[in-house]
Amino acid sequence: MKYSTATVIAVAGLSSAAPQFSIPSGFNLPSFSFPSFNFPGIPAATSAAGSIGGIPASTPATVTDVAQPTSTGSTGGTVGSNCTPQGNGGGSTENGVADKNCCTDLTVIFARGTGETGNMGTIAGPPMVKALRSKLGADRVTVQGVDYPASAAGNANLGASGGPAMAESVKAALSQCPSTKVVVSGYSQGGMVAHNAFSAQGLTASQVAGAVLFGDPLKSQKVGDLADSNVKQFCASGDLVCQGGGAAITPAHLTYGNNADEAADFVISAAGLS
Repeated sequence: MKYSTATVIAVAGLSSAAPQFSIPSGFNLPSFSFPSFNFPGIPAATSAAGSIGGIPASTPATVTDVAQPTSTGSTGGTVGSNCTPQGNGGGSTENGVADKNCCTDLTVIFARGTGETGNMGTIAGPPMVKALRSKLGADRVTVQGVDYPASAAGNANLGASGGPAMAESVKAALSQCPSTKVVVSGYSQGGMVAHNAFSAQGLTASQVAGAVLFGDPLKSQKVGDLADSNVKQFCASGDLVCQGGGAAITPAHLTYGNNADEAADFVISAAGLS
């Protein structure tokens, strides 16, 4: 059996609180209402273009289907017995830790954005995971999505809705595979989940190798005791959510799939892999 050494945990969260938005081409929104709120310390935006960030289209473009396992027989690492890697792509639902899948060099735990499907969403997490599996090989990457509501109201909790679940996923991954490296990641509201997992749930740099955050409303704040060099923030030009413009969602907030390769390269470096 092969046991490897890394784990990535990802969180994704989208904020959305402006009264009305025009929806960018290709995105269809589910029907639900949003409470009005502003992030503490972040001024409300006076106007916003685009749609409610992170809420996926009913048939999103450029997003892969849920990853399907492929058998590797006895050559893969396992938790308890022979295992199969989760797959080569990046899916909107990933349960590598919950299902006690392979012990691998890298485990990705990702929390989605507000209103996104599955436990990974579609905008930021799956493209990054697909890139990681392409660069390292599917048998070296385990992925777990953070199971939390990712509701619009949850933005007001500043990550407290998902922080406990993220912290538990990190601890479970390390308990199952002590040699793995863990990297946490989150998108929008999911970024706040990562902050909360450290600040309120007690995660430390001794457990987590790094963090990759996309469109993080708390971008100006440190991520627990992680060194700045072990944290990568992606904040697109024109994304008011991470640029201090409040909860207004612009089209730029929906573009983080474009950063998949760069994000994957950072994760691999932070985990000490090659």
